[in-house]
Amino acid sequence: MGFIKVEELFDLSQTLCGDIFRDRPYPWDALPHIAAFLKELAGRLPDGYQQIGEFVWVGRGTSIATSASIIGPAIIGSGCDIRQGAFIRENVIIGDNAVVGNSTEIKNAILFNSVQVPHFNYVGDCVLGYKAHLGAGAIISNVRSDKKNVTVRLADGMVIDTKLRKFGALVGNRAEVGCNSVLNPGTILGEDSVVYPLTMVRGFIPANHIVKNSGEMVEKRR
Repeated sequence: MGFIKVEELFDLSQTLCGDIFRDRPYPWDALPHIAAFLKELAGRLPDGYQQIGEFVWVGRGTSIATSASIIGPAIIGSGCDIRQGAFIRENVIIGDNAVVGNSTEIKNAILFNSVQVPHFNYVGDCVLGYKAHLGAGAIISNVRSDKKNVTVRLADGMVIDTKLRKFGALVGNRAEVGCNSVLNPGTILGEDSVVYPLTMVRGFIPANHIVKNSGEMVEKRR
C-alpha cells in the first residue's frame, strides 16, 4: 500500500465493504467502484435487510425520519438513526448503528459501523472509519476549485496524483472532527486523530495526532 495500509486506517471487521479495498494500490482507489460493489453486495446481504425502494436496502431496527430523502442505490445497516432532513443520494453504504442527522448530505461514500455525521455535514466521495465523528457543521470538500485531479500531500512533502476529480477524505477509526471544520479534497485523517473546531485541514494527518486552529499538529498525550 505504500505509505499507509487500509488496515491502518480502517477496521475491516466493522463493515460489509472489506472486499472493495482488496488488491487496490491506495485506499481511495475504492471510490470509483462503490456503485458496482453496492449492487453486488445487495445480492448477498445478511438476514434482516429489507428493500424499501428502488435499489435501497435497510437493516433491521433502523429509524428513518419521514423528512429524510434517500435516492438509491443505497444500503443502510441495522440500528441506524436517519434523522430529519437527511439526504442520502446515490452510491452510499452505511454500516450498523450509524447516525445521519439533520441536513446532512452523503453521496458516493462508505460509512463504517457506528459513524456519526449528526448535524449539517457534507460527506461526498469519502470513507469514514469505525466510530468516526463529524461535529456540527463539519464539511468535507470533494472537488478542487481549479477542477484538477485531487492530490494527496504526505508529511514528507511527497504529492500523489489520485487520478480522481472528486475525492473528499479518508477518516480513520475513531477520528474526531470539530464543529465547523473543513477537510479539503484529498485529506487523510489517521485513526484516533482530532481536528479542533473551526480548523481547515489538508494533507495527511498521522494517527493519534491533533490538528489545532493555528495549523499546528501535535501528537496526542498518552
